[in-house]
Amino acid sequence: MSRAGVVMRDRAPSAHVPRPAFVAACAALILGMPSGAMGQAGDLSRCLASIRATQGARRITADTWTRHAASLEADPRVVAALDAQPEFRLPVWDYMAVMVDDERIDDGRNRLVLHRPLLESIFERYGVEPQVLVAFWGVESNYGRGMGSYGVLRSLATLSCKGRRQKFFRGQFLAALRIVQDGHVAPARFRGSWAGAFGQTQFMPGTFEWLAVDHDGDGRRDVIGNVGDALASTANYLRRHGWRTGAPWGIEVKLPGPAFPVRGEGRRVKRTLDTWAARGVVRADGSPLAGDGLSPATRAGLYLPAGATGPAFLTFHNFDVIYRYNASETYSLAIAHLADRLRGGGPFATPWPTDDPGLSRAERRELQRLLAARGHDIGAPSGVLTARTRAAVRREQERLGHEVTGRPGQKLLRALRNP
Repeated sequence: MSRAGVVMRDRAPSAHVPRPAFVAACAALILGMPSGAMGQAGDLSRCLASIRATQGARRITADTWTRHAASLEADPRVVAALDAQPEFRLPVWDYMAVMVDDERIDDGRNRLVLHRPLLESIFERYGVEPQVLVAFWGVESNYGRGMGSYGVLRSLATLSCKGRRQKFFRGQFLAALRIVQDGHVAPARFRGSWAGAFGQTQFMPGTFEWLAVDHDGDGRRDVIGNVGDALASTANYLRRHGWRTGAPWGIEVKLPGPAFPVRGEGRRVKRTLDTWAARGVVRADGSPLAGDGLSPATRAGLYLPAGATGPAFLTFHNFDVIYRYNASETYSLAIAHLADRLRGGGPFATPWPTDDPGLSRAERRELQRLLAARGHDIGAPSGVLTARTRAAVRREQERLGHEVTGRPGQKLLRALRNP
């Protein structure tokens, strides 16, 4: 449920709708929750009529409104997703295990080869490296395989009249109507996340209007069916928000010891590399911070995604630009790390501070097959942690004497492999 405008968050214009860092990974939980009470159809009709009467709707023709807005019905699944408070939140090591797994890395490397001329042309125009764009593509929609199944107009109409941030969503709803009116997206193909983000790299309609581009010059900005338009639009977004060509997003570092003062530090608190070095911080391999194009005066913030005992990073300006796309530091780390892996980089040097690391998508599917073999009805192995999968996990955890959390990790997988 994302992007260039889709996460439930705070700032505009993000490509996404402001949302929690783990929305995409928790989607299966949300969709499995009861929808709750929904107002009468007349309530939505009256609400949409009031939107039609606003000044912001003046650019919507009568024909567009009649054909695409007047008869919309509220989607109770959207209300459930908006109001749901998942009891399960993914630890950062689970999120990273899924978002930057071997499948996504291998698939991304294949895309770099397949789309090399296209990516080079985008790089020449916008200055955003191919690996970065492919990383966004991979995390946002699994390279176009998962762009969302919700009707964008219906979702945004529902959110315009129900729940929090109605003013924001009303603006997005009107933007979506203009997109259809201008012929950029056919109504039947206008599908995306529950929050209204759509396309290969998940743009919110308002961000689409502002920054989407027609890379192939066919007169349409098609971020759903045209990979070039989608990736060029993402590159345009990053460039407009200050992307620095060739600059690193950050470096993994090693802190001098457990007593190192981290209180008050963070991504936004920038200090020079010289200052960090004077405090005993070095690169993860023990080498000096400055070098490889980084001067002692380069400013960086300390980012500790799992606290002071886990991987530590000094992040630079480009990390902040990624954050603008989707205001989640964990998401930003996934994009940055996947881009590095696509360049040939390796895993983080410091392990996550857990004795039960997360599962890749392949390992999740293996887990589901093992659960099914034990008689649990969880459906076809998909790698998605559905409510039925979590229920089966809890039953097996109880049987094995593990802590009953519903969260599957390496401990449970190893136990099921060796009954």
